[in-house]
This record gives sequence, C-alpha cells and structure tokens, in this order.
Amino acid sequence: MSGPAATAAPGPQAGAPSFPKPGTRESLLLNIGFFSMVIGMFMAILDIQIVASSISQIQAGVSASADEIAWIQTSYLIAEVIGIPLSGLLNRALSMRRLFVFSAVGFTAASALCALAWDLNSLIVFRCIQGFLGAAMIPTTMAAAFSLFGSNRSMMQQVMIGMVATLAPSIGPTLGGWITEHLSWHWLFLVNVIPGIIAATMVWNFIPKAPSNHSLIKNIDIVGLAAMALFLGSFEYLFEEGPANGWFEESELVMWAFICSLAGIVFFWRALTRANPVVDLNVFRDRNFAVGSVVATIVGLGLFGSVYLTPLFLGAVRGYNSLQIGQIMSVGGLAMFVGGPIAGAMIRKIDPRYVLAIGLSFAAIGLYWNQFMTADSSFEELFWPQVFRGMGLIMSMVPANFISLGTLPPLKLPNATGLITVCRNLGGAVGLAALNTMRLNYNNLHNQELSAALDPTRPEVQAWLAQAEANASQLGAGDPSAMALAQLARRMQIESTVMTFNNLFLAMAVCFAVMVFMVPLLKRPALAGAPQGAH
Repeated sequence: MSGPAATAAPGPQAGAPSFPKPGTRESLLLNIGFFSMVIGMFMAILDIQIVASSISQIQAGVSASADEIAWIQTSYLIAEVIGIPLSGLLNRALSMRRLFVFSAVGFTAASALCALAWDLNSLIVFRCIQGFLGAAMIPTTMAAAFSLFGSNRSMMQQVMIGMVATLAPSIGPTLGGWITEHLSWHWLFLVNVIPGIIAATMVWNFIPKAPSNHSLIKNIDIVGLAAMALFLGSFEYLFEEGPANGWFEESELVMWAFICSLAGIVFFWRALTRANPVVDLNVFRDRNFAVGSVVATIVGLGLFGSVYLTPLFLGAVRGYNSLQIGQIMSVGGLAMFVGGPIAGAMIRKIDPRYVLAIGLSFAAIGLYWNQFMTADSSFEELFWPQVFRGMGLIMSMVPANFISLGTLPPLKLPNATGLITVCRNLGGAVGLAALNTMRLNYNNLHNQELSAALDPTRPEVQAWLAQAEANASQLGAGDPSAMALAQLARRMQIESTVMTFNNLFLAMAVCFAVMVFMVPLLKRPALAGAPQGAH
C-alpha cells in the first residue's frame, strides 16, 4: 500500500497530481491495480450479453414464460443505466478506490445469488442488484485511466478500455452458449465470482488511497435522484419493449412514456438548477465532450447493433448454431485486438481527430459492405466487412474517449465518464429498438414487393414451380404441387429477410458516415506537457 499510495501525494507544484515514472515499482503496482479494474469492467459489460444465447435454458430452469424471461435482461439493463451516472457523485463521495471495491464486491455477491435463484422473481431481483452495484466499475475504470496516469501517458490504458468495451459484447453470446452447453446456466453467473474477488483484492491493495467526502451523500438531491431513476429506467424499458409491443398501441407503454417525460423534465430541471446535482450536466458545455458523446452514442449503435444483427442473420437465414456463429463473429473480435494498439500508436504520432475520422470511415465501410449479403453469405463473405467494422469501432472508441475526456480537469472525470458511458449504452438501447422497428417494417415491405413479383401467372414463376414439382415427385412427395408452393413461400421469406438485414446495415453505415463530418467540430487536445488539472 505504501508504494502506490505515495504516488497520489502532491508534487512540487501545489495541487498538481504526480504520476509514477514508467518502469518503476510504483508504476508496476499501479498498472496491476488498473488491470484489475479492467477485469471488473469486462465482467460488468460481459454480463449484459452473456445470457443472451442461453435464455431458453434459463427459462426452463426457473419455469418462466417467454415474455417473463425477458425481464432477466431488461432488469439488468435498467438497473445498470441508473447506476452508471450516479457513479460520478459516489466517486467524489467515497473515492475511486472504495467505490470500485464496493461495486466489485456487490457485483460478485449478486452474481452468486443469481446462480442460487430459486424462481423467476428472485432471479430478477438479484439481476437488478447485480446491474446496479456493478455499474460503477465501468465509468470508474475509464476515469482511472486519466486520473492515475495523466492524459498524456494513459494511451495504453485507454486502448485496454476500448478493447474491453468492444470485445465483451462481441464474445458474450458465444461464451454464454459454450458455458451453458458444457456446464449449466448457473455458471453464467458463477464465472464472475473468482475474477470479482481478485479484482476487488488487487484494487484495494494497489490503487492509491484518496480522501472521501461523505457530506455529498448526506446532502444528495433525493428528488433529483428519484427523477433520474424514473427517467432512465422508464426510457430503457420503453425502448426494450416498444418494438415488440407496437410502441404506443399498448396503454402500458403510453403510461411509461408519460412517466418518462415527466421524470425527465424534473431531472433536467434539478440537474441544471441545483448547486450539487446528482449528475452535473455542465460538462456538456465543453464542445469536445458534447461532440464526443454524440460519437459515443453512434458507436454504441454500431457495436450493439452489429453484434445483434449478425448472429440473428446467421441463425435465421443460414441456420447456424451458436458455435458456428461464434467462429464467424470471432473475426470482428480479432480485428478489435489488432486495431486497438494501432489506434493508440497513431494517436501518439498524429492528430487524434484524424484517427477518429479513419475509425468512423472504416466502420462505415464495413457496415456498408454488409448490405450486399445474400442467402448464401457465410464466413468468406462476412470476413472483410467484419475486419473493417471491428477495426473501425475500436479506432473510433479510443480517440473519441481521448478527445472527449483528455481536456477535462480531474474533478470532472468521474461524472464525465459516467455520462459518456450512459450515452454509449443508450445509443445501443435506442439503436436496437430502432433496428427492431425498422426490421418489422422493412420485412413487411419486402414481403409485399416479392409477393407481387411472384404472381403464379408469370412464366418465370410457372417454370420454377414446375421444376420444384418435378423434384418433389422424384423424392416421392405425396403432394408435389403443395410442396413446390411451400418451397416458393420459404424462398420468398428468406429473400425478404436478407433484403431487410441489408437495409439495416446500410442505415447504420449512414449514421457512421454522418459522424465523420462532425470530426472538424472537435478541438485538438494536447498530447504532451503538464497533466490535465495541473494548471
């Protein structure tokens, strides 16, 4: 404790943070502590997706209906999106070290309780606790990269964060499917226990102590806190449930939309008028942070959207199992591993805004390339689109975080990292809702178009049906004509589905292309000189 703790002591310049020199024992211990924080962040992000491919097994295990079991995902997301922005205030009140350890211990205990859940209700309650308590690990780790190492020497740490934030959602469904197949669904939660204990222990021992300010908790804005919880919780719920329930066609969703609007008004009013708000929104006055938050929102759309659509396409159109899907999706994960260090090296040598523009362009190209899929698209056809998309996402996230957070003073970092994380998560939530709504609309549109084109009186359609009937007769079918019509309907549905997915990837590509034109609005942050907050 004495080594790392000593690094937090003020240097010669009053009020300026001192950072350990690379290669020293203090630097090594600090990096061990930070790497432990990254482990905790990885677990918190992974738990969003790890249960996605094992829903049916969990459903059978807790005797739930298809509608009820969706709440094990929704409850975690709602609790997490409430906990993330609150982490800024708690960081200042408890200190970064205490908050992370408390969050890691709570997340680990809740994970064990999820594995021991005896019915659906208990599992939902434990998932809420898990999401809320684990939420602080994500923004706290992001803030630690700057506050522990200085913005001009934190590139390796920022690359690690970017790789974790992009890789965890990508491998989550595949890893979850493998665990459930070889062990049981309980291990989806038990796998968090040992890493959680290690992360909490290492952070407690190797991250420097810092003063706390418990008066912030005593004077917390209860009304603002309740309004924030209602606003973000109902917002997340609306966009989770809206596409499947016809949005405002259901009275319950109308009620939640009203609650969301009212709570949002109260929350923003309290946040902008209180001296000590739950979430300080004044950070958005910084142009880099404001534009960076928009970029983070679109990155969330591309990250969660592509991770959602690609497995859905491979399962619905190609009929692949989770292992086959995981093998194809691994290309994007490997591209992120390669792209992360490249992005970090480029930022050290050239204007980070150029790196961000390159990353956004690569992601747009990869997503645009995906819009040329066919019913036969497989590993080879999806290889290069995933390479460009994976490289683009990590090369967008690393410089976006650096530009958005690198110019802020240390006191604003905990709050800012929470806000930018919320932007990315809400970008994913809103994006998935928009993609699902568009998927339904595009699918209906293409079904109508193809139905009109497949008029049985057309010579081309008659020739295809005749050939299909002949093939069915050779196979000994009882009713070759009915089988041929069923094959035609199936072929029409597949083509309609492929066209729909192509439209969705094109829509995401357009969003990333638009972001390229926002890069000139950013100011170039300083890469060298005194650490931020030392002036």
